[in-house]
Amino acid sequence: MKSIELLTKELLSLPSISRALLAEKLIESLEFDIDPAIQSAWTNEAKTRRDAVRDGSVQTISGDDALAQVRRLLAQ
Repeated sequence: MKSIELLTKELLSLPSISRALLAEKLIESLEFDIDPAIQSAWTNEAKTRRDAVRDGSVQTISGDDALAQVRRLLAQ
C-alpha cells in the first residue's frame, strides 16, 4: 500500500479538473451519516430561498458587499 505522502504527491500532479472530481468524490464519501430529515429540511430551505430570489421578494447582494456589511457589524 502506498503511503499518504506518495499518494498525495501523485494526486496533486493530476490536472485540476481531475483533482476537483476526486475532491468531490472524497467529500461525498464522508457524508455517510446524514440524517434524511435534516437533508430534506436543508433542501426545502434552499428551494425556498431560490424561489424568493426568482420571484423578486428577496434582493441579492454581491459577496463583497455582504462581507463589508458583516465587517461593519463586527466593528461596532
